[in-house]
Amino acid sequence: MTRFNQPLGGNDMPRFGGPATMMRLPSQPTAEGLDVAFIGIPMDIGTSNRPGTRLGPRQIRDESRMLRPYNMATGAAPFEHLQVADIGDVPINTFDLKKSVDIITAFYAGVLAHGAIPLTMGGDHTLTWPILRAIRAKHGPVALIHIDAHADINDTMFGEKVAHGCPFRRAWEDDCLINDKVFQIGLRGTGYSPDDFDWGRQHGWTVVQAEDCWHMTLKPLIAGIREKIGDAPVYISYDIDSLDPAFAPGTGTVEPGGLTIWQALELLRGCAGLNIVGGDLVEVSPPYDPSGNTALIGANLLYEMLCVLPGVPQGR
Repeated sequence: MTRFNQPLGGNDMPRFGGPATMMRLPSQPTAEGLDVAFIGIPMDIGTSNRPGTRLGPRQIRDESRMLRPYNMATGAAPFEHLQVADIGDVPINTFDLKKSVDIITAFYAGVLAHGAIPLTMGGDHTLTWPILRAIRAKHGPVALIHIDAHADINDTMFGEKVAHGCPFRRAWEDDCLINDKVFQIGLRGTGYSPDDFDWGRQHGWTVVQAEDCWHMTLKPLIAGIREKIGDAPVYISYDIDSLDPAFAPGTGTVEPGGLTIWQALELLRGCAGLNIVGGDLVEVSPPYDPSGNTALIGANLLYEMLCVLPGVPQGR
């Protein structure tokens, strides 16, 4: 009988003690034998405004000590059905973003070769493109649920093709995405032209601006998305700046008028039943998060992703 790893409980070790891993889970050097691997990418060399996301994975892990194994809202008990561990951080080259992109792709190819689903703690949003390259090699083009204040479809930033504002343009160029199954939710703020949001629409993507989400439940939205995606493999990319800064100020490119925490929970919980092949939570910047609450929310959203992965029954 398989014995699944369990998070270290708060009644066995005080929450301020124990290992500094995601949910104080066991750590191991590779994804061998795992169904799910938590991975950090401590990177902010792709950022264009406030730095600090290189510290995000460590802070998310630290704040995750508050999480417990059973989801009281959905009835999901992921650690009763999946073998999960924290396999540490990708050893990026902090002086060379372009080399780091290739390092990330190679690292995730190794994770996927073991059959594990990667859940990533970022790090700036540049990292999603090299992950999607590895995902494509394993699963082919994927559906995408991208929750963010920004579309991240710039062709260049300061003349460079690799930056945190460009990952989904690069992923599209690399044929990583199923165009009629790409959904961008929560986009808002000022821009340089309508193309900032319309470029994706012109390629068949569904773009839902934040203003269209105000004052309402997003359960119908995610139900419709789930129907359109069907059984296609799907990747979830969650930028913490999709949330209004009243909830998550600890990020580099703050935009007012964002989503609420309960809308974020509705979106992620609504992904149950999808063929999820990976996910990430990016752009947590601890220097702008003195309370730790932004990282705590990030840890909770990663846990919610874990709870809706294939093989985890929803108890309610």
